[in-house]
Amino acid sequence: MSLRSARVLRVSAEEWRALVRNRVAMIASLTLAALSVTSAILGMEQRNATEAARARYQATADEAFDAQPDRHPHRMVHYGQFVFRPLSALAFFDPGVDGFTGNTVFLEGHRQNSANFSEARQSSLLLRFGQLTPAFVLQTLAPLLIIFLAFGAIAREREQGTLRLLLAQGLRPSELAAGKLLAHAGVVAAVAAPALLVLAIAALAGWAPPVPSLLMVSGYLVYLTIWAVAALFVSLLVRRARDALLILVAAWMGGVILAPRILPEIAVARIPTPTRIETDVAIHRELKQIGDSHNPDDPYFSEFKAKTLARYGVEKVEELPVQWAGLVGMEGERLTSGLFDRYAREAFAREAEQNRLVRQFGVLSPLIAVRQLSMSLAATDTESHQDFLEQVEQHRYRFVQALNLMQVMKIPNRNAGEDPRISADHWKTLPSFTYRAPDVLQLASERIRANLLVLVCWLAVFLVGCGLAARRLEEAAR
Repeated sequence: MSLRSARVLRVSAEEWRALVRNRVAMIASLTLAALSVTSAILGMEQRNATEAARARYQATADEAFDAQPDRHPHRMVHYGQFVFRPLSALAFFDPGVDGFTGNTVFLEGHRQNSANFSEARQSSLLLRFGQLTPAFVLQTLAPLLIIFLAFGAIAREREQGTLRLLLAQGLRPSELAAGKLLAHAGVVAAVAAPALLVLAIAALAGWAPPVPSLLMVSGYLVYLTIWAVAALFVSLLVRRARDALLILVAAWMGGVILAPRILPEIAVARIPTPTRIETDVAIHRELKQIGDSHNPDDPYFSEFKAKTLARYGVEKVEELPVQWAGLVGMEGERLTSGLFDRYAREAFAREAEQNRLVRQFGVLSPLIAVRQLSMSLAATDTESHQDFLEQVEQHRYRFVQALNLMQVMKIPNRNAGEDPRISADHWKTLPSFTYRAPDVLQLASERIRANLLVLVCWLAVFLVGCGLAARRLEEAAR
């Protein structure tokens, strides 16, 4: 071992010894470790309980649909189906937007419903402040502990007069900074270990996907190391430990508390989103323009009628071999679904633009980058939610059109009676909804790379800053 390495290790060991002797630091560290473990266990239990409840509700809804008596197929179109969004495996670590976007969709004909029954709509301000999850502990609380442990790393040596003494004994400032950095990198590992150990165990046991779990561990380690290096950087620059603490706490307040709440508001202000009522009014206005199947003089459906009669080679709808009302229902569903899809794509595009704008603010706060990275890897971000909604809408369209086709083929076109019905056995032939969870490494590959790059850049900037500040320290000591 070279003399330089030995000096760095000696400084690191002395820093660790000082931290262990600090009772306040030890109590705070143990408290955070307990919070990490507790949040991980609670998160896993809550995730499993929620997943089991949603699976149970889904089975109950499917059984209720299959148990419907003989009916007209169009009544089953309006009876509809309930679909519950399954939770991802890593949702226990970072539930993301699941508590705010809704998790249940009611499928019916003639309209496209959005997800509903989110926890945020049923609970209080407590949920909006922040759930006690491993992600919340690592993103919000752990940086504050790291600041309190590292703010005086150099500034306190300067205040106590030991800095000049150390340098006078031949210790180079760069060796002192490297030793302090090594010590607080170990602190970062110790602070993050409980939560990340649970994540690693989940991946090794097969409960969670291994590659996203590994990327998540890497992202959080880089994020927490940024705070440790930033604390050392400020401690190198200022003369008093109190000033370093004030600057770092202000940075934590701005970057962790204020920025993540203000920046999304700025994004919404720059890219406004129509309200639900405005959207419903706009859709209703366009639906009127599409055509009215009940109006014999409506131009679109008059043309559709002419084409249908020509295709079957008859003169009147009463002569059609299939039910005319069912054909109109299928055509109407095709038209309205196309309209709903267009509005949904426009809404998704606006949300994507807002999210892109917020991600650009990652240069202002590493929390935004690590939060986006964590949600993407956990499949709990808005893009994963949109993937669920798109799959649900594709199922809704097939489900409604299958019932409309039953009306076309099974209900007589003439003399069907006042209340024509088909056998209830047909309901059991309709497929249930099965959500195909996307591969997050494909769905969010660009976002994962971008957020990791932002975090690495933050770390590189502070490391360079520490190097320059240490050089200044050496010049000042001469």
